Amino acid sequence: MDVSASVDATEHDLQLNGLADALTDPSVMTAIGNVGGIWLTSFEWSGRYNQKTQLDWRFLVNEADIKAAADVIAAQPRSQTEFPTALGYALGHASVLLTRAPETCERNVIDMAGDGVTNDGFGPSSAYKAFPLADVTVNGLVIGEDQNAIRYYHDEVIHGPGAFIEITDSFEGYRDAMIRKLLREIRGDQFALNLP
Repeated sequence: MDVSASVDATEHDLQLNGLADALTDPSVMTAIGNVGGIWLTSFEWSGRYNQKTQLDWRFLVNEADIKAAADVIAAQPRSQTEFPTALGYALGHASVLLTRAPETCERNVIDMAGDGVTNDGFGPSSAYKAFPLADVTVNGLVIGEDQNAIRYYHDEVIHGPGAFIEITDSFEGYRDAMIRKLLREIRGDQFALNLP
């Protein structure tokens, strides 16, 4: 979850509650149950050295598991407000988290959601060279109508088998976009988005 300086307090709350609400959407909970459960961890990120866990690894398979995880996420205080956007470092952090997953999973997916491009540290291409992400799918959720950000996520961020981007034109649409994204990821019906 992007908590860089470009994200104000209202937009942060829309992301935080949007993720929690998306997880507990009935269609998402059904999808999680239908695949036999998923492992989930979540963190917020901004500058090079600003990543903070919101939810440590949890196995979600039923409504109680999912709602408990969503409650933990929704209750997390924001840790940073003043740092820039370091997508490469966020990807590196996510890669390290994947190595700490309690079980080996059939598919490994990283969700990158944000409203801008890297303006601090190395970019995604360097992260893909430096970290063991060859078999990991990285999908993007672009917030806003900034064509540069959309192109950047399409060209630089998404990565791996079936990678795609989801777009919402505002933070108010974050919840619905996250539901669409989670359903595609959980069910495995991922198709790359082709942009002109």
